[in-house]
Amino acid sequence: MALAGELEKLRTAGTGMAMAVLTSGGDAQGMNAAVRAVTRMGIYVGAKVFLIYEGYEGLVEGGENIKQANWLSVSNIIQLGGTIIGSARCKAFTTREGRLRAAYNLVQHGITNLCVIGGDGSLTGANIFRTEWGSLLEDLVKDGQITEHVAQKYCQLNIVGLVGSIDNDFCGTDMTIGTDSALHRIMEVIDAITTTAQSHQRTFVLEVMGRHCGYLALVSALASGADWLFIPESPPEDGWEDLMCERLGETRSRGSRLNIIIIAEGAIDRNGKSISSNYVKDLVVQRLGFDTRVTVLGHVQRGGTPSAFDRVLSSKMGMEAVMALVEATPDTPACVVSLSGNQSVRLPLMECVQVTKDVQKAMDEKRFEEAIQLRGRSFENNWNIYKLLAHQKPAQQKSPFTLAILNVGAPAAGMNAAVRSAVRIGICKGHTVYVVNDGFEGLANGQIHEVGWHDVAGWLGRGGSMLGTKRTLPKTCMEKIVETVRKFNIQSLLVIGGFEAYEGVLQLVEARGQYEELCIIMCVIPATISNNVPGTDFSLGSDTAVNAAMESCDRIKQSASGTKRRVFIVETMGGYCGYLSTVTGIAVGADAAYVYEEPFTIHDLKANVEHLTDKMKTDIQRGLVLRNEKCHEHYTTEFLYNLYSSEGKGIFDCRINVLGHLQQGGAPTPFDRNYSTKLGVKAVLWMSEKLQEVYRKGRIFANAGDTACVIGLRKKAVAFSPVTELKKVTDFEHRLPQEQWWLNLRLMLKMLANYQISLTEYISGKMEHVTRRTLSIEKGF
Repeated sequence: MALAGELEKLRTAGTGMAMAVLTSGGDAQGMNAAVRAVTRMGIYVGAKVFLIYEGYEGLVEGGENIKQANWLSVSNIIQLGGTIIGSARCKAFTTREGRLRAAYNLVQHGITNLCVIGGDGSLTGANIFRTEWGSLLEDLVKDGQITEHVAQKYCQLNIVGLVGSIDNDFCGTDMTIGTDSALHRIMEVIDAITTTAQSHQRTFVLEVMGRHCGYLALVSALASGADWLFIPESPPEDGWEDLMCERLGETRSRGSRLNIIIIAEGAIDRNGKSISSNYVKDLVVQRLGFDTRVTVLGHVQRGGTPSAFDRVLSSKMGMEAVMALVEATPDTPACVVSLSGNQSVRLPLMECVQVTKDVQKAMDEKRFEEAIQLRGRSFENNWNIYKLLAHQKPAQQKSPFTLAILNVGAPAAGMNAAVRSAVRIGICKGHTVYVVNDGFEGLANGQIHEVGWHDVAGWLGRGGSMLGTKRTLPKTCMEKIVETVRKFNIQSLLVIGGFEAYEGVLQLVEARGQYEELCIIMCVIPATISNNVPGTDFSLGSDTAVNAAMESCDRIKQSASGTKRRVFIVETMGGYCGYLSTVTGIAVGADAAYVYEEPFTIHDLKANVEHLTDKMKTDIQRGLVLRNEKCHEHYTTEFLYNLYSSEGKGIFDCRINVLGHLQQGGAPTPFDRNYSTKLGVKAVLWMSEKLQEVYRKGRIFANAGDTACVIGLRKKAVAFSPVTELKKVTDFEHRLPQEQWWLNLRLMLKMLANYQISLTEYISGKMEHVTRRTLSIEKGF
C-alpha cells in the first residue's frame, strides 16, 4: 500500500502543469532523444506536454507550431539525427515585441514551464524571457489580450535548459548533446582518408567545426594521432611554419606514408590572425613539395544518427529537466541540466553562460593559458597529452627500467590504442619497452620482444588485439612466468584486458611471497566489452560494443518497417554483467532488458508480455526485448521467444537475434580511442613514479599493496585502486564488482518504456552554485 501511494504521488506530481519543449540554434544529434525523454517523462508525471515546432520562431508565430504531444508522438525518433520539431534562428524573439507574442501564445495554452534545447545564445534568450515574464503579462493585460485573472494564474514561468551543441563549448557540463556523435563523423572521415593518403603518400589538412572552441579538433587529433593541430585556445608560437614543416618532414623520413593536420575553423595565430586550411596546404606544398589535399568537413559533422553516448546522455538530461520543472519554485533560478561524471546536476543557467563568455574574453585578451584552463581539466589534460605524444621524441638517454606490455582476455576495441600510447610514453621516459604476444601464456613461453617508436604506428584506429590475447591465468604457468620475468629483467608489467587481466595480476601479487621476481610494479588497464572489471566505471571497448549492438538493433527494428507487428528478442554478450544490455536498451528505446543483476521471475515476464501486448494493440508495430546472455539459467532466449510468441499470438509475431561476436569487432569509437590513449599514458607515468620510489641499489623490490593497481575512471577522476583492496568488493563466481553504478540507469529504461513503477528510487539532480573553479570539470574524459 505504501509503495502504491508513492507511485500515485509521483505519477501525479505534474498534474495541472503544462510544459513545452523546443529546440533552437544549430541542430545536434541527440536532440530527438532529448525531446522524447522530456515528452515521455512529462506525461509520466501527469503533465500536459506541448511540442513547439521551429524553435523560437514557432513560439512567436504560435498557431499550428504549438501542439500537444502524446506518448506515441515521439515513438521511433531516438535513432534520428537532427531535430524532428525543427530549429530556426529567430530575430523576432530578440525584440520585446516578439517576446510579447511568445508570452501570449504560451498563456493561451496554459504553458508556464519551458524546456529549451540549444546553445548558450538560445539559453540566454530563454533567461531573458523568464526575467521579463511578469512585465510581459502586464503589457498583455493593458492591451486587453488577457485578463488580470489569467495573468495571476500564469504569473510564474519556469525555465530549464539542455545544451545542444556539437562543439562542447558550454562551461558546466562534461559533454554537450551532439559532441560525441560529431566526433564519430570526424573519425569516420579520418579513417577513410587514412587509407587513400597511405596509398598515395599524401598529406591531408582536415578542417573541423569549432569557430570559438577547439574541442572537436583536439579530441579528433588525439584519437587519430595527427601530426599537427591548430585550435583557437592555443595559437602556435611565432615561427610555427618552420616547426610544423620540420615535424612533417621527420615523420615522412621515418617511413610514414601519410601526414594528417587537423585545424579548427576558428584557428588563429598569436596576433589573432586567422589560419586557414588552404594557407596550411600551400605552405606544405611550397616548403616540402608533398602532395597535399584539403578536406573541409562542414555540416557532415552535424549529420547522421546519434551515437549511443548521445542517446543515453540526452535521455538522462531530458528526464532530469522535467523533474527540475516539477520541483521549481518562484525562487528557483533558471537552470541548465548538466552531466557531472555519471550524475545529472542542475546549475544556475546564467552563471554557466558567464563562465563560457569568460573563456572567449580570455582568448580575445590573448590570455591563452587561462582560456585552456577555463575550458576544464580534461580539455587541458587532452592538450597536454596530445603535445606529449605528438611533439616529443624518444629519450636520448636510457633509464635503468624495463616495462612489459601484454593483452589478456577477449579482444576489445581500444587495446591497440592503449598499447601504442604506453609504448611511446615509455620510450619517451627512456625505458626499455617489451611487448608480449598471447597474454600470460605468451609471457610464460617467452613470446616477448623489445619494441620501438614506429612499431606501433597506425595502431590507434585498429580493433581487436595486435599483440594477440588469451584467457590463460598465471596460476597454470607461474614457474614459467617467473622464469621469463627473471630472464628479461622485467621490472614493471602493464596488463591490458578484462576480468582475467585483473584476476591474473591479483594471482601474481599473491605469489610475491613465494617468488621475489614478482615484486615488481603492476598495473591493469581494464579492457572488455562486458565492463565488469572492479575499480572503473568504464572499461576500454565497452563504448564501441554498445554502439555496435545499438546499430544492429536499429537495423533489426528497421527490418520490420512496413510489415505486420513484430517483436524482436535480441541476445547480447556481457557474461553475467548486464551493462551492455542495459545501455543498449536505453539507446534503442527497448521495451525490456533482462539482466542477471536484477533478478526476475515468471510473474515479471508475464507483466512484460502483457505490457508489450497492450502496446502492440496501438499504432506501434515494433517491439524490442534485450536479454543478457547469462541473465537467467532457465529463462533462455529460446524460452523468451516461445513465451512471447505464444502470448502474442494473433497480435504480433516474434523473431530471435543473437548478436554474438559482432559486438567485439569494429574500429574503436572516438571515446574508446581517446580514453585508451590517456589511460596508456597515465598508467606508464604512474608506473615510472613507482619504479623510482622502489629503486634501491640497482634493483626493484615492490611488495606494498599500492604497487599493483587497476587504473580506471571513477565518477569524474582517474583513480589507481590496489588489486588487493578490490578483491574485497569482487564477486569472483560471477566475475562482477559487488556494486555497479549503471544499475541506476535501469529505472530510466523502464520509465521511458512506460512501465507503471515507483519513482521513489529516482534521485533528482541537486542545484549547485558555480564558480570558475567548479566549472573547470572533466569535460568528456
